[in-house]
Amino acid sequence: MDPLKIQVLGPGCPKCDLVARRVREALAASGRAALVEKVADIDRMLSFGITATPAVVVDGRVRSSGRIPRVEEIEAWIGEAANEAGLAKAR
Repeated sequence: MDPLKIQVLGPGCPKCDLVARRVREALAASGRAALVEKVADIDRMLSFGITATPAVVVDGRVRSSGRIPRVEEIEAWIGEAANEAGLAKAR
């Protein structure tokens, strides 16, 4: 099975960097593995239908746009996506 894919969309601003750090914190807390990608290309960002950054996409689903989500929120999104994909926690 492929690991989860989490994308942080944004031009590389401090808020985007904070969201990326929170994604890593949420992954560590959840005990799950994921591929984390920062997306700064405007065309790729627009392809997700977002109108504001930073944005978080978990396994192709936009979970947040235009705000900085809490670590606990991101952790819940990771858990939901992992459960839907049938992925176990990393050991």
